[in-house]
Amino acid sequence: MPINIPANLPAKEILEKENIFVMDEKRAYTQDIRPLNIAILNLMPEKEKTETQLLRLLGNSPLQVNITFLRPKTHTPKTTAKQHLEQFYTTFDQVKHRKFDGLIVTGAPVEKMPFNAVNYWEELTNIFEWTKENVTSTLHICWGAQAGLFYHYGIDKYMLPKKCFGVFEHKISDPSVKLLRGFDEIYYVPHSRHTDIDVEEVKKQKDLEILSYSDEAGVCLISSKDGRFIFLTGHPEYDATTLRDEYERDLARGLDIEIPKNYFPNDDPTKSPYNRWRSHANLLFVNWLNYYVYQETPYIWE
Repeated sequence: MPINIPANLPAKEILEKENIFVMDEKRAYTQDIRPLNIAILNLMPEKEKTETQLLRLLGNSPLQVNITFLRPKTHTPKTTAKQHLEQFYTTFDQVKHRKFDGLIVTGAPVEKMPFNAVNYWEELTNIFEWTKENVTSTLHICWGAQAGLFYHYGIDKYMLPKKCFGVFEHKISDPSVKLLRGFDEIYYVPHSRHTDIDVEEVKKQKDLEILSYSDEAGVCLISSKDGRFIFLTGHPEYDATTLRDEYERDLARGLDIEIPKNYFPNDDPTKSPYNRWRSHANLLFVNWLNYYVYQETPYIWE
């Protein structure tokens, strides 16, 4: 089954060319099934790219999914057209009376700042508190994961000596966990961040389980034991060229940036990188939608 998105969303044409099954609202309303309602709080600067990346993964499922894009009311992005935001996005104030089957909180380019210095931090904490009663399962990505761990469990981030940047090998902790069903014992995930979390602080929390980790990149997947909160420190949604684009952007800015690890063939930036994480990215999102959202959410919210 498809994802249900607005007919004129720019991502729709890209996804259709990639043979991803999408459906516009008109056709979706004629189907007599209970679709999942998923909200995406998009905190990334290039919103259209992130939309496409996430919709690509959500669309590779047998479930019909209605998408609601959210943005912080207290922050105006500089890299997304105002018309796009007005046409496709809404704010928390406009949906806080609703129940959602799932929520995705993306990363954000604010990781070097203290959490309470982020101009939409208070709004974000209101959303985090709201998810406890109004969302079946929330998937937090990269900075969104660090912010969620800090708010819900008091686990702070810390600065790394140098940027964690590249594609890293990960091992799963327990193959019987539903989120990891079908995973290979070793899989790959891109990372792009200047901060990390202390694994020992995570282990102190009896409600948290570490699901996968990397010897180079640290903890990757963490879950609350009831599956209500999933924390993902990497970016499996990234396109094959996303790390290359970030590398070239930082070079153009004159920043001290190393070549992404384990990414370019023979560490040669002139060669096109391979996508080694696509299959597990799809599996992760399908498992989350099926086992943590669809199988757990009520047919009718009370």
